[in-house]
Amino acid sequence: DQGFIMAYLIGVDVGTTGAKTILVDEDGTLVASALQEYPLSTPRPKWSEQDPEDWVQGTIATIRSVLSVSGVNPADVKGLGFSGQMHGLVLLDESHAVLRPAILWNDVRTTEQCYEITETVGRQTLVEETCNPALEGFTAPKVLWVREHEPEVYDRARHILLPKDYVRFRFTGDLAMEVSDAAGTLLFNVRERRWSKTVLDALQIPTEWMPPAYESVDVCGKVTASVAEETGLAEGTPIVGGGADNACSAVGTGIVSEGLVSASLGTSGVVLAHTDTPLVDPDLRAHTFCHAVPDRWYTMGVMLSAAGAFRWFRDALGAEEIARAEAEGVDPYELLTQRAEQAPVGSEGCIFLPYLAGERTPHADANARGVYFGLSLRHGKNEITRATMEGITYGMRDSLEIIRDLGVDVTHITATGGGARSEFWRQMQADIYDATVTTINQAEGPALGAAILAGVGTGVYDSCESATDALISPTTENRPAMENVPIYDEYYGVYQDLYHALSPQFDDVADIVDRVTR
Repeated sequence: DQGFIMAYLIGVDVGTTGAKTILVDEDGTLVASALQEYPLSTPRPKWSEQDPEDWVQGTIATIRSVLSVSGVNPADVKGLGFSGQMHGLVLLDESHAVLRPAILWNDVRTTEQCYEITETVGRQTLVEETCNPALEGFTAPKVLWVREHEPEVYDRARHILLPKDYVRFRFTGDLAMEVSDAAGTLLFNVRERRWSKTVLDALQIPTEWMPPAYESVDVCGKVTASVAEETGLAEGTPIVGGGADNACSAVGTGIVSEGLVSASLGTSGVVLAHTDTPLVDPDLRAHTFCHAVPDRWYTMGVMLSAAGAFRWFRDALGAEEIARAEAEGVDPYELLTQRAEQAPVGSEGCIFLPYLAGERTPHADANARGVYFGLSLRHGKNEITRATMEGITYGMRDSLEIIRDLGVDVTHITATGGGARSEFWRQMQADIYDATVTTINQAEGPALGAAILAGVGTGVYDSCESATDALISPTTENRPAMENVPIYDEYYGVYQDLYHALSPQFDDVADIVDRVTR
C-alpha cells in the first residue's frame, strides 16, 4: 500500500551516566540511537549531584543525532516519552530557575532526615501512604536536608521536580510529574496514585510545590517552537508522562501483566513483579511503586552488587583470564564462566555473600560485606568462580522469595542485563529460582519502554499490553534442571543463615575500620 506512512516514536532515558535516545518505528525496530555522557559530581563524601542543564543538553544533542542519522521526517514522529533516574531532587524558584545542583538517587547524606521522617510521619503511616520505608535514596529526605542545611535555598524554592520531569518541563513549558516517578518521592500515596497530603503536611512541605501527577501514558505537553528548532523535532510533537527507569524498563521487557517477573543482572540486581493491585511487604524489605501501566503497580527488590560483584571478581582475581582473553580476542567473562562450569553444583560447599557495597533488599544494611564461606583445600579457582556466580544468584532469589511470599505465583522470569547473556548463568538462575528463565528480542529496556508509552499515549498502540505483545517475543528458554533444584535449595538455606550469623561482626568490623581510618 503506497499510501501507508510508517509512524515513529522516540524514547529518551535520562540516566545517571548519560542521556540515551532511541528512534523506533511502530513495529519496534530500532532505527537509530545516540548516547551523550555527562559528569557526576561528588563534592563531599556521600554526596552525589548533577547539573540539570547537562540532562537537557544531552537530550537535545541525542534527539538531534537520531533524527539526522535516520533521515526520518520529524512530522512522522508521533510522540516522545522520557524514562529517568528516580528520586533526584530538582528545586526551582518562582521563575522556574534551578536553585542548586540536583541531589541524586545514590546520594546518602540524608540518614538523619530518614530517622526524622520515620519519627514525624510514623512507620505505619509510611506503610499505608507511601508503601515504602524512609531511605536515603528517596526525594523527601533530600528536601528536609536542604531545609536544614541550605535555608536560603529552601526559602526561594517553589517547585519540586524529578530529573526527567525537569527535562520535559524544558521541552514543553509545562510542570508535570507522572505516577511511577512520583511514587519514589516518599510524598505520594502509592495506593491511590495522588500526592499524600498526610505526609506533606506532617513534613511541612507545601502541597503547591508538587506538580500535577499524571499517568505515564498521558500527554503532558507539546514540544515548543524553540525546542523544535534546537532538536529538529516538529513543533507540537506530543510528550507523554513517561516513567521511572525501572517502570520503563519493565514496559520495555514486556512485564505489563499479572504474574510477570523480570530479573535484571546488571551492576546492581533488580527483581521486579507486575501486580494488578498494590502488594506491600509488611516488613518493607521490598519496594512497591506505581507502574507505568495505567492503574497497575510493581514490587521490586534491589541488590547493590550483582554483576558488579562478578566484575570485582574479574578485576581482583581474573588477571590470568583478562590477559588470555586479550590474546585470544574473547571476553574474559567467557573464560571465567568456562572455569565455573568445571565445578560442581553448589561449589562443594563454598558460598559467597555478595555484599560488597552493603545491601538493600532484603537486609538494608550498609555495613554488610562480602564473604567466602566454607573454603577447603579442595577449592580452587573453578569452585570459587562458580561460588561467586551462585552467591549473586542467591541474592537475587532473596527478592524473588519476598515477591512469592506476597502471593505472586512465579513460574516464568524474563532475564535481562549482562548476566542474561551467558547460557550457563541463565541455567543457573533457572535452577536457583526454580522457574523457567527466558530472554527476549529487545535490548533497549528503559528507552524502549518510554517509546512504547509515547505510542500508547498518542494512539499508535491501543495499550501497553497489546504493544508489548506485538513488539516483544522470547528468544531463549531455560527450564530448571530438576536434579539441581533440591541441592541449590539446601545451599540457599545456609546462604540465608550466614547473613544473620555474621551481621553483628559486620557492625564490629565497620566500627574498627571507622576508628582506624579516621
